[in-house]
Amino acid sequence: MGIIKAKPTSPGRRAASYDDFADISNVSPHKKLLLAKKSQGGRNNQGKITVRHRGGGVKRYIRIIDFKRDKFGIPAKVASIEYDPNRGARIALLFYRDGEKRYIIAPDKLVCQAPVMSAREKIDFLPGNAMPLKFILPGMPIHNVELQPGRGGRLCRGAGNAAQVMGIEGKYAQIKLPSGEVRLVSKDCLAVIGQVSNPDRRLLKIGKAGRRRYLGFRPTVRGSAMNPVDHPHGGGEGNQPIGLKSPKTPWGKKAYGVRTRKDKKYSNKYILARRKNKTKR
Repeated sequence: MGIIKAKPTSPGRRAASYDDFADISNVSPHKKLLLAKKSQGGRNNQGKITVRHRGGGVKRYIRIIDFKRDKFGIPAKVASIEYDPNRGARIALLFYRDGEKRYIIAPDKLVCQAPVMSAREKIDFLPGNAMPLKFILPGMPIHNVELQPGRGGRLCRGAGNAAQVMGIEGKYAQIKLPSGEVRLVSKDCLAVIGQVSNPDRRLLKIGKAGRRRYLGFRPTVRGSAMNPVDHPHGGGEGNQPIGLKSPKTPWGKKAYGVRTRKDKKYSNKYILARRKNKTKR
């Protein structure tokens, strides 16, 4: 991926940058692997807004992604590297030898016509190959890691992400995640070799409000700009501080640095080291 800096023809474009899409193939999506995506506007099945500031945006189609990688022992070739509007990473269309076609998350440096395979035993350490963690060498970058065998990849699926195998001990493998967290995962869980594609996505700058609306985000109003009846930060004449010991949500709960993970969560025993961040955990 390359980044194109826009010409400063307006205040919005002065700061904007764009993807040059040089790494994708000039093909249309495979229609049999598409689903129409209905805009929910941040609402649940009762019609209530559960996620604020969502709505609008351009129409999208969902690409059906194979996170399970359960076609074991059947070789495939990469037919194309494609853009997916629902994620930052690129996706790869695989043509299997038995005639089936599937989308996978494309690892970085995967090219068209490259061989890709999934197996329960040890195979070549090539980008896109999937195998159990017990066969992967320590320090090797991996992504699309399962938490339970056969349930499909759950960890490290975002653009540019990669985990590392720290070692194998007993029934578990020690995995270091991009956040710095070290946790135990069953050594029989599948993982895909390589870093997720499109690592430069984090360097893109939106530049203007209209471009943010294309992505389905609506405007956000600061609490301090509201009235006291609408937000705990509201009220006051002119620019006033919030007048509280700590920031609050619109519903009066503490906002920043608050523990949200349950103390007795079942997976606590699998976490060896907490993620590294500035908030309290």
